Amino acid sequence: MQFYYGEQMPLRMLDEAEFWKHQEEEHTVVIRELVAGLEEPFVEALKKWEEVLSATHQQVVRYIESLIRSSYYIPAQLYQQVLQLISYCLQQSLDFIKLCQQIKTESEAVSKNPTAKVVLNHIIRESEYFVGIAQTLLYRTQHTSC
Repeated sequence: MQFYYGEQMPLRMLDEAEFWKHQEEEHTVVIRELVAGLEEPFVEALKKWEEVLSATHQQVVRYIESLIRSSYYIPAQLYQQVLQLISYCLQQSLDFIKLCQQIKTESEAVSKNPTAKVVLNHIIRESEYFVGIAQTLLYRTQHTSC
């Protein structure tokens, strides 16, 4: 990711969050569909995560739409709200990764499905990629505003 967006950086941050929250939401479905016989607690957890990730995705979209409608003028308060949302998205991804790791290590259905293990590792890596992006954005933002 490039960091030459200047005043457009909050929009760029939201673009990343919008893409990755949608990905994670889809990943909940992929896991449920791929792993035949996935234990009910994991199925239920993934369904709840799908709802939560969808809500976060929609919240990010609303922020993007607000920024676009404001002709990209970003008051300090809105900028801080964007940073808080990105921080929330970061923590949410960390928690989603934990669930995926738990499914990978504790699910008997996954243990019998080598493809599911590969897919779960891929999903975890993708969420970790977003975590890295979010951490970098938040770190750069904190250190350029000081």
